[in-house]
Amino acid sequence: MKLSTLRLEKEVHMDNSTVVGKIKRVKYNNRTKMRIIIVMSAIFIGGIILAGLMMDPIAYAPDYSVKNLSPSIEHLFGTDYLGRDMFARTIRGLTTSILIGLMASFVSSIIALVLGIVSATFGGKVDQFVIWMVDLCMAIPHLILLIMISIFFGGGIKGVVVGVVVTHWPNLTRVVRAEVMQVRSAHYVQVAQKFGKSRWSIAKDHILPHVFPQYVVGLILLFPHAILHESAITFLGYGLPLDMPAVGVILAEAMKHLATSKWWLAFFPGLALLLVVILFDVIGDYLKKLIDPLHAQE
Repeated sequence: MKLSTLRLEKEVHMDNSTVVGKIKRVKYNNRTKMRIIIVMSAIFIGGIILAGLMMDPIAYAPDYSVKNLSPSIEHLFGTDYLGRDMFARTIRGLTTSILIGLMASFVSSIIALVLGIVSATFGGKVDQFVIWMVDLCMAIPHLILLIMISIFFGGGIKGVVVGVVVTHWPNLTRVVRAEVMQVRSAHYVQVAQKFGKSRWSIAKDHILPHVFPQYVVGLILLFPHAILHESAITFLGYGLPLDMPAVGVILAEAMKHLATSKWWLAFFPGLALLLVVILFDVIGDYLKKLIDPLHAQE
């Protein structure tokens, strides 16, 4: 009887070990899958940027002998009314939009990081002033504020970059401020205050390392918004000049020819822009799950 009981307990233990092992393998595979998707998405976006920067302008130059051709093996995205290859023009336009979005998002995120830390660390009137600026920027419709700033700075690359920088920091500032407020009440921060550490020293040595992972995720999630808004105001005619290859310019020109059944002029550039935005969003979402302790066991 005892021997049978021991065998049963051994079998149950082995079954439990097998189940636990399978669960661990599933968890490991999920995290590995997210890492692979992040790397592949980054490689794809990097490939677009590299291809656009290294592309010869002749590749998307006008060629009147091949005007208005539908998609084919020779011209994957077709050609437009000037005979320009839409595939090459889309790649170059995506590169322009991505680089402008990255530059503007980075500067805007730095503003958000500094204001969020200063607001939560110093508190009082400083915190009230930062919150007031956040509410002021968020009270105006985003696209309208972008257009106003772009027009004020004369449009072009300067107007677009300044517009994105000025309008994209409030949400990230609120996230950083909330994280700092949470860390500020931690025991090690209170001990540092008891030892006479200055507020700047506490922010630099204790708060910033904790907030930095959240900042990186917020920065990546800013990219798709910046790229879409750059393309939107350019599409409306308040952004980049018409002679510059950008997705907003391509889509604005394509709208004039949709009535003549030249659907490929808008479909492929729009689809490519949507794909890039989704990839940036996936990178930010998966990176957040990998960094966030609440998702560490998923």
